[in-house]
Amino acid sequence: MKKLDVITIGRSSVDLYGAQIGGRLEDMASFNKYVGGSPTNMATGTARLGLKSGLITRVGDEHMGRYIREELERHGVDTSGVITDKERLTALVLLGIRDQEQFPLIFYRENCADMALCEDDIDPAFIASAKAVVATGTHLSHPQTEAAVLKALTLARESGAQTALDIDYRPNLWGLAGHGDGESRFIASQKVTAKLLATLHLFDLIVGTEEEFHIAGGTTDTIRALKNVRKVSAATLVCKRGPMGASAFTGDIPDSLDDGISGPGFPIEVFNVLGAGDGFMSGLLKGWITGEDWVTALTYANACGAFAVSRHGCTPAYPSWEELQFFLKRGVKDKALRKDPELEQIHWSTNRHRTHGGDWSTMRVFAFDHRIQLEQMADEAGVTHEHIGAFKNLCLDAALTVADGQPGYGILCDSRLGREALYQAAGTGLWIGHPVEWPSSRPLTLEPEIGPDFGGLAEWPAEHVVKVLCFYHPDDTDAMKAEQEDVLQRLFAACRRNRLELLLEVIPSKVGAIDNDTTADIIRRIYEIGIYPDWWKLEPLTSREAWAKACGAIIENDPHTRGVVVLGLDAPEDQLAASLAEAAQFPLVKGFAVGRTIFADAARGWLAGRMSNEAAVADMSNRFERLCRIWDDARAQARLNSAQGQQQ
Repeated sequence: MKKLDVITIGRSSVDLYGAQIGGRLEDMASFNKYVGGSPTNMATGTARLGLKSGLITRVGDEHMGRYIREELERHGVDTSGVITDKERLTALVLLGIRDQEQFPLIFYRENCADMALCEDDIDPAFIASAKAVVATGTHLSHPQTEAAVLKALTLARESGAQTALDIDYRPNLWGLAGHGDGESRFIASQKVTAKLLATLHLFDLIVGTEEEFHIAGGTTDTIRALKNVRKVSAATLVCKRGPMGASAFTGDIPDSLDDGISGPGFPIEVFNVLGAGDGFMSGLLKGWITGEDWVTALTYANACGAFAVSRHGCTPAYPSWEELQFFLKRGVKDKALRKDPELEQIHWSTNRHRTHGGDWSTMRVFAFDHRIQLEQMADEAGVTHEHIGAFKNLCLDAALTVADGQPGYGILCDSRLGREALYQAAGTGLWIGHPVEWPSSRPLTLEPEIGPDFGGLAEWPAEHVVKVLCFYHPDDTDAMKAEQEDVLQRLFAACRRNRLELLLEVIPSKVGAIDNDTTADIIRRIYEIGIYPDWWKLEPLTSREAWAKACGAIIENDPHTRGVVVLGLDAPEDQLAASLAEAAQFPLVKGFAVGRTIFADAARGWLAGRMSNEAAVADMSNRFERLCRIWDDARAQARLNSAQGQQQ
């Protein structure tokens, strides 16, 4: 039984994509960072489609190399074959979208890490673990990397694996074009043609554009080029034809590309062709490796290519398996796929778990984002508000002590009083929620640092989750609803624009009377106005029926939601335990986000000078740990009850 479906081998880089569309690369003012390089794109693209993928490459022993490794792992890609090169830097590419025809790019690959790949980097056991091995043309351009690729292919064939080549011809990377000609796609070269023809017999599948088959076959006549390739290889040949889809040839090459096997095309707006081939290849590999017929495999490939040319970036554009299935069933509604709200919501919600790290199936969150309450405690203790930041550092220490490097723990912390704690929390593995609301505001207003256009979110780390508390009630006046909903809608848009998750907290009991329908009604209204929170934070509901209705309202509108966390409202521990036990009966509820129940006594004692740093951390750690144990026990009991119910 093979552990992996596919291993790709070759280039790995950091892509810096110009964020402004329609301008020269010279004029780009800001860039978005993504992983890049055809094999790396394919490894992540196939992982999104549900294949178990691995990658063989080299990255530098620096921040960008670690970024690539971490991003691959977030996607579920096996990084056993990713070598850290202590001598060389990770490759870098600068890219831009000039218009529908021009996509300037600059390769920074001088003595880069992935071009130092060598035979010693190829582990026979790793190769033997895969059903298929995929190479790309660039790593045939240098004797050392070619030797590594040939070793991998030989081992793959010996182990019974299938082999595939994405020709991926970049004249610049073969030394045939200058640094300023990175977007050049074809320059004839007998040397390159000879090199490719000498290796094509090693593959079961060969994929390329018409221009790429021109270089492989040594002629700009596409049919003749395919026939020349066929003379040296029995592989299935897949020729990509841009808007016309692709044609597959399993036997003799006919006299027309139209006579090949094809899948349906998708009429969409071309926004960005960079990385489209890797998206196409990801879909093709999904069908090929899982044994689908060529029409189905080409359908997957064409659809994945359509997603790629419709969005910004390469890897971020590729669909999840759920998204691909939805698209194939529903079809094209807006030719600019990135402007299709329904499709974009599925894209976001089915890919974020791979792009925002962590296992958040359980949420044990220490909430110390309180501002007014801690300011009041400081006033009562007769100390300045500057002390609050130091206390929040102790709260973070308590959270880290209890988490002890394990997944499923987090914090809620503000940046006005707790900025230093937020800085220290970065990279610790904690889930980090960061509030934006002005405390107790109704109608909802935001902290001044967010800015009138919400531009402050552009400065936030990608791992921060935007948390907003809105005191909302179904019985609010129309004017109150309109004002609050406007803020929430604009905040939601800003979150998506900055690729930040959103946690929406609602506490209707602070506004008016509630019943079993109140929270569910609020949830439905939020979705009705086009807001899809990644997380919900709800107060302990009054009954199991209320929980059932609230969870049902979320699932019917967003089956891919992250889930719900329960807030504490400063309840005594025994009351909170009873609330958590009730909430734990519902799988959509992932845990809790509790604050004053944990920190209130320590805050009063420490601010008043009656408690040392160590004692405060110990007190909060003990309380937090007890709540974690209460939640874990409640969830375990709920699962046991459910299992017993199914057996009866």
